[in-house]
Amino acid sequence: MFRKLASILLATMLVLSLGLMAACDGSAPGGQGSGSGSQNANGPGDGSGNAGDTAPVKFTVAFCTWIGYAPLFIAQDQGYFAANGVAPELKIIEDESQYAAALFSNSIQALGNVLDREVIHYASGTPETVIFAMDESSGGDGVIATGDIKTVADLKGKTVGLDKSSTSYFFFLSILDESGLSEAELTIQDMGADDAGTAFLAGRLDAAVVWEPYLSEANSREGGHVLVSSADYPKTIVDVMVMRSDFIEANPEAVKGFTAAWYQAIEFYKANPEKGNEIMARGLGLETQEVADMAAGITFMGAEENKVFMDKSKPDSLYEVAERAATFWKGMGIIKGSFDADAFISDKYYTVSPSTGKQ
Repeated sequence: MFRKLASILLATMLVLSLGLMAACDGSAPGGQGSGSGSQNANGPGDGSGNAGDTAPVKFTVAFCTWIGYAPLFIAQDQGYFAANGVAPELKIIEDESQYAAALFSNSIQALGNVLDREVIHYASGTPETVIFAMDESSGGDGVIATGDIKTVADLKGKTVGLDKSSTSYFFFLSILDESGLSEAELTIQDMGADDAGTAFLAGRLDAAVVWEPYLSEANSREGGHVLVSSADYPKTIVDVMVMRSDFIEANPEAVKGFTAAWYQAIEFYKANPEKGNEIMARGLGLETQEVADMAAGITFMGAEENKVFMDKSKPDSLYEVAERAATFWKGMGIIKGSFDADAFISDKYYTVSPSTGKQ
């Protein structure tokens, strides 16, 4: 899945140090830079699904090698960006510890990442705003366990392998919390997900928090099985698109166009999954079957899905999940101070029509 945060504290320190440098040279942290991702001088398109006579707005979008972000390659391949007056540069950055600093310094203007990690970045001072949800894990992540572990409660006193620097940690402790268990009641061995899966299959762990292919391979160890998966805990592992707040303010029509292009890409994928997998595999540099297997464990969020997820009156709304993540990270001592989901998430852009770019 490759969705790791190599060092939360490092990212936070980078943000703070960049803030100090910005203060020294007199520039505001949210100021628009003049790098390759800055706005085209001719301004955005008209947001009507047609770039018109104006040059498309240029900016840089970063993400890691993960299927949840790959519909961006469909939007590029099918011309949806150009049709909506935007020209994003799609940039893969595998080291997630760079994300906060890259956004803060204006090296990138947009980022696809896991929601709970962006809550940390925002709370640490990164000038960013969530504009739409991209996908959620719906079976692609899970806990594999030995045959004697029948329920989550049975994990008490057991040894579990997981990656504390990844969203697996947030996912697993959310599971424990719902089941009334605490981390102190079991033993966690901190290791990469691949290492955890391998150790479990080799008989060295009672359980492990993993993703594919280890979920499917759990039964290769006698009694091994999937105890729970992200399908049992919806709206926990969620990917979102964030953009620099100052870029949004300066380019509202481009943000609408970008959102519309994403929705169009999701519609294309739903209608043409095989072709979509080919396009996404090419963009990610993976095999088509590998991408198809990844896609089977997630749910992409297009216009209709965002409409429901952004509705505060619905259970497990995006706002509620963000608050849950903030509470979790506060408890872990990673986030200090208050967190305002209403300031972190914008409801101004998710309602655009995927066919016209208009609200």
